[in-house]
Amino acid sequence: MVQITLPDGSLREFSGPVTVAEVAASIGAGLAKAALAGKVDAKVVDTSFTIEANAQLAIITAKDPQGLEVIRHSAAHLLAYAVKDLFPLAQVTIGPVIENGFYYDFSYSRPFTPEDLSAIEKRMTELANKDEAITRRVLPRDEAVAYFKGLGEHYKAEIIGSIPSNEDVSLYREGAFEDLCRGPHVPSTGKLKHFKLMKLAGAYWRGDSKNEMLQRIYGTAWTSKEELQHYLTQLEEAEKRDHRKLGRELDLFHIDEHAPGLVFWHPKGWTVWQGVEQYMRRVYQDNGYQEVKGPQIIDKSLWEKTGHWDKYRENMFTTESEKREYALKPMNCPGHILIFKQGIKSYRDLPLRYGEFGQCHRNEPTGGLHGIMRVRGFTQDDGHIFCTEAQILPECVNYTSLLQAVYKDFGFTDIIYKVATRPAQRIGSDESWDKAEHALMESLRASGCEYVVSPGDGAFYGPKIEYTLKDAIGRQWQCGTMQVDFSMPERLDAEYVGEDGARHRPVMLHRAIVGSLERFIGILIEQHAGALPVWLAPTQVVMLNITDAQSDYCREIAQKLQKTASNQGLRVELDLRNEKITYKIREHSLQKPPYILVAGDKEKAAGTVAVRARGNKDLGVMSLDSFIELILSDISSKV
Repeated sequence: MVQITLPDGSLREFSGPVTVAEVAASIGAGLAKAALAGKVDAKVVDTSFTIEANAQLAIITAKDPQGLEVIRHSAAHLLAYAVKDLFPLAQVTIGPVIENGFYYDFSYSRPFTPEDLSAIEKRMTELANKDEAITRRVLPRDEAVAYFKGLGEHYKAEIIGSIPSNEDVSLYREGAFEDLCRGPHVPSTGKLKHFKLMKLAGAYWRGDSKNEMLQRIYGTAWTSKEELQHYLTQLEEAEKRDHRKLGRELDLFHIDEHAPGLVFWHPKGWTVWQGVEQYMRRVYQDNGYQEVKGPQIIDKSLWEKTGHWDKYRENMFTTESEKREYALKPMNCPGHILIFKQGIKSYRDLPLRYGEFGQCHRNEPTGGLHGIMRVRGFTQDDGHIFCTEAQILPECVNYTSLLQAVYKDFGFTDIIYKVATRPAQRIGSDESWDKAEHALMESLRASGCEYVVSPGDGAFYGPKIEYTLKDAIGRQWQCGTMQVDFSMPERLDAEYVGEDGARHRPVMLHRAIVGSLERFIGILIEQHAGALPVWLAPTQVVMLNITDAQSDYCREIAQKLQKTASNQGLRVELDLRNEKITYKIREHSLQKPPYILVAGDKEKAAGTVAVRARGNKDLGVMSLDSFIELILSDISSKV
């Protein structure tokens, strides 16, 4: 007798061993048809898996997150099946599931073309429509090696050869194609209906540049036609919003081959940068932070004391002078401790909040660089709070509230909260980690924020809250962070005099709201599709004349706007070129300024301006005072 416990707590009894598919059928024909896999005692398995003893079972369908992963895993195999069917001499290597899809790497005598990609996708559809059963078998390792060598699949043979000789390996077959895989897979190819091949790329075998360059085919797969179309539409929208493309078109910045991973800010881009930095500077000044500035280069002995040299050495740029080795700082925290240690600190001084727009450098691999989103040189709105254990909770609660207000001003209201807990490789005692993790979770509860726990994803010196933004098209960006650190003050011997007159270690809270300013500005560009809100726009107003007869009047208007709103930082561009007004409006509209003002003879005579808002909106003719009131309202409300 085998007893199966279902998720709702109900029991089903079977006279002997039973497969997942048979359990699903016993529940109902609809579930049997929808079943993609099963979760037996927390392990995801094929529907053909036989349960031989009492167990807990959940039937996985397309509605479950694991169901989507099984679909994508199976779609990768369907891709390999189609490639082998069309190009028999191609060799298959590996094909994992990735975010939003899958890929498979192939070795072939010539490069695949876009036309090949279309043919492969068409063949995948044909194979899926055949609804061929996907079956599993197990072979001893050496037998599996010989089998794939016999097929001419030398990469598969090499992969299997790296498995211990006493282990068996599982193979999955669909039609004429059989592949090495741990599984699980959908029951048949007919379950794979909504997929698309996306692009071709190169990839070295086993990620080693000394090995052969393989051809990687990327694809995506979803549980419904609507989800697939939504994803493809989102990709189209993301491409339109790509900050690298908009950075060039709007003349904001560029990255040069002479300085890979480092940003050259153009005047307009630097104006946006200053808007973000000065806004954040005011936020910190208004919330009890003292701004500090640390050096760029610090002796490696400090990084050894903090543990960064052992844990982070490969990501640090180093240099040498007079037989001393230095590192270009990858973060600001050790420097802030050295500032804290200058002079005696009392419990009355705590919490002590330091803030720095600190420039950091990290030796990111070339392949990981991405516009201004991932760079080697960046500036953080970095802050560190030195406090007592009793002050951790209120400081974290206040910080979350501050962060929410800042994100709202930048146009983000949807925030995801995650608590990343202790990793396997860490410093500090379990007791200190317990305290730190508890304080972070309790602070989010006190702030009324729902959160998820991310086990093992904390920094090596302490757990953290990660604040992730959702942008206008649903993408997620992890920006803010709050980390509790008992260890670094201990390692660098930071202390304060307590109320009892004795020496105590402060707790160090590492926190950033926007994080890397470069990355955050890239996110802002994509969030707003380059049409930045009035208060951040590098050019807020463009003043245009229709003929030369209005040139002096337009100069006067521009000067009044700049002077009238000087405390607001109003930025005006004056275009008096002898060009058709329609041409000038069209040209400037591409630069996405919030407002374009036009003056002809009528406006000059009446002392007014014709106002066009971004998005080709005609706001009509108004007085200069009315327009100033309008734009200052926009700026103050951060719209």
